Amino acid sequence: MMTHQPYQSLTLARHRAHMLSQIRQFFQDKEVLEVTTPILSNAGNTDVFIDSVAASFHRFGKRVAGHLHTSPEFAMKRLLAAWQVPMYQLCQVFRDHEKGARHNIEFTMLEWYRPHFSLEDLADELCELISLVLQKDIKFQRLSYSDSFIPLGIHPFVSSIDGMRQCALAHGITLDMGDDRQGWLDLLFSHLIEPKLGMDAPTLITDYPPATAALAKTAYDEAGHLVAKRFELYIHGIEIANAYDELADGAELLARFEADNAERARLGRTIMPIDTHLIHACDALPPCSGIALGVDRLFMVRHALDDIKYAIAITTDIA
Repeated sequence: MMTHQPYQSLTLARHRAHMLSQIRQFFQDKEVLEVTTPILSNAGNTDVFIDSVAASFHRFGKRVAGHLHTSPEFAMKRLLAAWQVPMYQLCQVFRDHEKGARHNIEFTMLEWYRPHFSLEDLADELCELISLVLQKDIKFQRLSYSDSFIPLGIHPFVSSIDGMRQCALAHGITLDMGDDRQGWLDLLFSHLIEPKLGMDAPTLITDYPPATAALAKTAYDEAGHLVAKRFELYIHGIEIANAYDELADGAELLARFEADNAERARLGRTIMPIDTHLIHACDALPPCSGIALGVDRLFMVRHALDDIKYAIAITTDIA
């Protein structure tokens, strides 16, 4: 039987290997520890709209249900609580049902944590890394989540669901999110705002609704709205990275995970086993900021690729 040829060329594979080497050297120069954590876990991601890949295994002759990680976050935070040092990881992660020009079920993530870094400190370091990888001096534009909706005449913390529904219909979007307020915001953002972000310069979106950032601290913005201490980086309409001022409160984290599972149950989705190791370690986390970056997507930007399949040697569909 003939094997499907990889979409990625040898030339692009060499460029990708060089980019990964640059990333590792960047962190080595800053004395950030490279770590390796398990891909297979007993627990799963409770995020309502992320699907973990199930993977069963055997322990002492008994079959155990597990999951492939959707990010190395939970295990890395356990190391961070124990070791209290800056660390990073380059690894494969898995999210089920992800397929498209910017998605593959298995993809490469860069994740790093910086104790005693503010989100502003982390944004500066991210800018330094992006400048290195793209081989030019970069300056980020900044835009709050609320201000990104201004062209639509919507305020994400004030506008009614009916107002959002009318906005969607006016732009030809007929999906109905019912009474799911965040669902409407996600719909409008993904269809009408996200594709236009980061066209002139890489753009940081800040101050998200708390419902969008389960593992971030919250604070009140200047207008008195409760927001998540989080930013996302967009380049050429592509989401590249997602950063949090990390929550370090085990009881609060457990409450958020349980609320996620309650919502999953309401929607008829699988209830996910909670990582109790993380819950116990969370209270020992140092004040820190953390970030996850899509390596394949950054490589797409670097080489002006229009499909993620050219950034990955062998994609899930031909594996």
